[in-house]
Amino acid sequence: MKTRRITFNSPVVLSFVIISFCVMVANYLTAGLSNQLLFTTYHSSLASPMTYVRFFTHVLGHSGWSHYIGNMMYLLLLGPMLEEKYGSRAIIEVILLTGLVTGLVTWFLFPGIALCGASGVVFAFIMMTSFTGFKEGEIPLTVILVTIIFIGQQVYEGLFVMDNVSNMGHILGGIVGAIAGYLLNKKE
Repeated sequence: MKTRRITFNSPVVLSFVIISFCVMVANYLTAGLSNQLLFTTYHSSLASPMTYVRFFTHVLGHSGWSHYIGNMMYLLLLGPMLEEKYGSRAIIEVILLTGLVTGLVTWFLFPGIALCGASGVVFAFIMMTSFTGFKEGEIPLTVILVTIIFIGQQVYEGLFVMDNVSNMGHILGGIVGAIAGYLLNKKE
């Protein structure tokens, strides 16, 4: 009888999920203080080194368990396929770039807004996934449809739905993912 073993098949994505889980536990144990200090980006002084750290670490924090679970489900569905296709380094770069772009834009354009969560990374992965069948000289219909539906939903929700969701973070993450998906597939 063959034995089965559990494999750590997607080290970057699985590490991201585990670290984000630890951040959620820390946030719960500190009554939100850890998120405020380390895992939420907001318009803080550029003289503070933590401002620059939070430009990247805000993607690890989440406002609650449902926020965490929703983002992690998407990352676990999409991430392993992307990490297998493009490699761990490319996935780390997309995560870091998404964090930086969403953090900087929020800091500069939305000084009254605090941002935390991996939603931008999720949307980067969604757009990257739509590019997996991309070939030079072609535009897959799936890319067009995902872009129209995704951007349309985010614009609609940004204009007509009043909630604590950063639609701009989603759109920026999607743009980062689309560019990364295009460039990574162009190399093949």
